[in-house]
Amino acid sequence: MENIYTQEERDQIVEEARKEFFERVAELLPANDMPRIKAAYELAAEAHKEQIRKSGIPYITHPIAVARIALVELGLKTNPVMAALLHDVVEDTDYTEEDLRVRFGEDVAYLVGVLTKNSDGNYKESKQIDNFKHMLDSINYDIRALLIKLADRMHNMRTLGSMRTDKQMKITSETDYFYAPLANRLGLYEIKSELENLSLRWRSPQEYERIEKKIDRYMFMHAKDIEGFVTPIRELLTENGIVANVYARPRSVYALWRKMKNTGQTFKELEHVHQVNIIIKFDEESGVSEKNQCLRVYSMLTDLYKERPYTLINYIDQPKENGYQAIHVQVMSQVGQSTEVHICTETMQRNSQLGCVVDRTEGVENWIRKFRGVLRDVAENGGEGGFMESVVSSFYNDDIIVFTPKGNSVVLPKGSTVLDFAYEIHTNVGNHAKYAHVNGRLCSIFTKLKRGDRVEVGDVEDQLPEYHWLGHVSTYKARRAINLALTKKGINVDEFPYELCPVCNPLPGDEIMGFMHKGDKKKLVHKRNCPEAIALSAADGDSIVDVQLPILPGRTYSTRIEINAVDRSGMIKDLIEIISNQMHLSIDNIHAVTEDYIGNIQIKMRVPSAFELSEVIRAIENVEGVEEVRTL
Repeated sequence: MENIYTQEERDQIVEEARKEFFERVAELLPANDMPRIKAAYELAAEAHKEQIRKSGIPYITHPIAVARIALVELGLKTNPVMAALLHDVVEDTDYTEEDLRVRFGEDVAYLVGVLTKNSDGNYKESKQIDNFKHMLDSINYDIRALLIKLADRMHNMRTLGSMRTDKQMKITSETDYFYAPLANRLGLYEIKSELENLSLRWRSPQEYERIEKKIDRYMFMHAKDIEGFVTPIRELLTENGIVANVYARPRSVYALWRKMKNTGQTFKELEHVHQVNIIIKFDEESGVSEKNQCLRVYSMLTDLYKERPYTLINYIDQPKENGYQAIHVQVMSQVGQSTEVHICTETMQRNSQLGCVVDRTEGVENWIRKFRGVLRDVAENGGEGGFMESVVSSFYNDDIIVFTPKGNSVVLPKGSTVLDFAYEIHTNVGNHAKYAHVNGRLCSIFTKLKRGDRVEVGDVEDQLPEYHWLGHVSTYKARRAINLALTKKGINVDEFPYELCPVCNPLPGDEIMGFMHKGDKKKLVHKRNCPEAIALSAADGDSIVDVQLPILPGRTYSTRIEINAVDRSGMIKDLIEIISNQMHLSIDNIHAVTEDYIGNIQIKMRVPSAFELSEVIRAIENVEGVEEVRTL
């Protein structure tokens, strides 16, 4: 592909890119910085002069494009723009970091150094993970390096068509797993959205095109209704002297694809394929705050259209942790359909595009501070559960804000539990958490939280973390604290690479069998008489592997028993006495039904192994009135 352009055509491509870039530099950066930027460009052009991209065009077009994204789309200043021009020089040519330090100063050389991958072949874990580590460590000092890396990734994604399919899959996977969530956490919504779309487009081009066509058809078919919805809003705002841009836009292909995957809905079943944005030009002379101007527009909107109950979300008073601010509300349109409307000012919209680059509220700085802490902890302790999993756990796609009993807000990833909240408050609160009151109601510590919940954790001194807690937390902080506590109890979580069948609930000491398909990270363990194990054995006998469930200190397993008995007073009390007081086992729940003096009791509890379960069953069989005890 490198020979499809003549030298004259290549020179013209470079000149056009260079000219447009420097026009933007002249427009956006101080004039006295131009000589330094031109010097950086000249060095990059000289260093890369023999290199050609897979598309056949000169390699220097890539650093120019990355520098342009850094300047125009991310709003970065002179030194990071110079570093973007030079970001591949040390890695791919004979120039050294010291050469750049002498010519352009310590700051530019440092940024390029952060962006330069390890090239000596000595990787502690893998090339990919070590490169991520090297780059992420930079946030402890300067976030600009990450932003340049995002600009680099953005241009690579935009030009991925010239790559081999295997290379496309690698790059798109990295983007889905790491870069798009990173952009989201830095408040760079437009960058995040484009990265997600490009990733889906290159990974599954047919599916992407299919959804894109459906969106185009939807917007065409509903154009009249959409215009009929927004026109009265525009007119009302104009009548009241409010300058605002009111428009409808479809949700991204990726966002709708993900929603269909998560909900199982078809495209026709989706609500809110489009949203309406009201972007207010903030009137400083009015003396009314941005928030109150947004609330005024919200009031006018709900005078026009009926608000859908319980859909108002005020992200202005409680911004997302990446700093995003707006008012979201759903209203019923004139054709009886629910329409989601986002209301914000031009400043709020700009912040959602430029994220942490602009002067921001305390929220983003708090997140960056917390993220730096996570990185330091990972660097010092290796990151339980694997480095990438540990870091990515802090790149939450969505936030919820919950409150302590005193009204202090706590930001957590969507899907977090009371246990995550407890560890966010303090490690000791998490380690000893046993119950909670959520909005005044008694709840399990494994209860998933919703935005706005008020949470009070009940901690008990003799309560300590158990292995199964790891399945009920989302945050890195919680996982790390639980792992440390388990290690102190003598439990090495890395020694338990198993996934237990939720149907038969196998225990150490049971007759068991394991299955492991190619590519699996964990062995799937069943009891030998489990119907699913029998079916798997028949369908794929080659996946059967030897497996043993070890009895580990402090490690317990969920199991259930069913008891049939003649009803009598004190029956439940006697059963609890055996399980809790005599055997010292934890009871998760008891369900008892009595009909015509015959009782059926189901008990879910946690046991270290099948041996303790057998002892429990033998003891219960001797209880007065008990006829039968069996496991479920």
